[in-house]
Amino acid sequence: MRRAARTLSRAVDGLEFGAPVTHVYNPLEYAWRAHAEYLRRFADSRKKVLYVGMNPGPWGMSQTGVPFGEVSWVREFLGIETKVGKPPREHPKRPIDGFACAHREVSGSRVWGAISEHFGSAQAFARHGLIVSYCPLAFMEASARNRTPDKLARHERDALFAACDRHLVSVARILEPGRVIGIGAFARDRARAVLGAEFRVDSILHPSPASPIANRGWAPQVREQLAELGVCKRRPG
Repeated sequence: MRRAARTLSRAVDGLEFGAPVTHVYNPLEYAWRAHAEYLRRFADSRKKVLYVGMNPGPWGMSQTGVPFGEVSWVREFLGIETKVGKPPREHPKRPIDGFACAHREVSGSRVWGAISEHFGSAQAFARHGLIVSYCPLAFMEASARNRTPDKLARHERDALFAACDRHLVSVARILEPGRVIGIGAFARDRARAVLGAEFRVDSILHPSPASPIANRGWAPQVREQLAELGVCKRRPG
């Protein structure tokens, strides 16, 4: 898994992105130590379910190198805390402070909070599944507004997706999951495009606070979705 992540990082590092993108962060480079530790601890066995997110959030994986990596959850639940470097060009409104970052990543808190409640420990979750990000890069405009991979120019998107697709195929073949679940529609659609012939691919609601639906109790809705998919049991009552 670490070799595959290194290959992906090198592939996307060579890509160029134009306006309105002004800054690109690759946490697989400047936060590699934390990402490698995440893979070493939790990606060393076959998985029942592979969960796929979109790309790093500004206060989550961009800071810690861990998918949906809200600082407190990475430190306290996953037990990971390492030195984190800086991207070559840092946006003044999106500084990389690593594990000293004081901002909360709501999406990450929702994801790892729900995992903690259901599984009890990171090790128990690792026997069930692993979370990966489809795209390792975070994109920002001059205003610091986040730009998601699907909004890139067509030629930029095609080159990026080609590298990310290859990595996702590698991850799926290494982990041999029984199921692949996209965290949100974008991740589901990319996973179906490249894995649909070999794996069953479904999706769950994305935890973004920008989603009014997610803000109406994300965890209970996702528990119900996973129960309908047969991934977990419904709670009694």
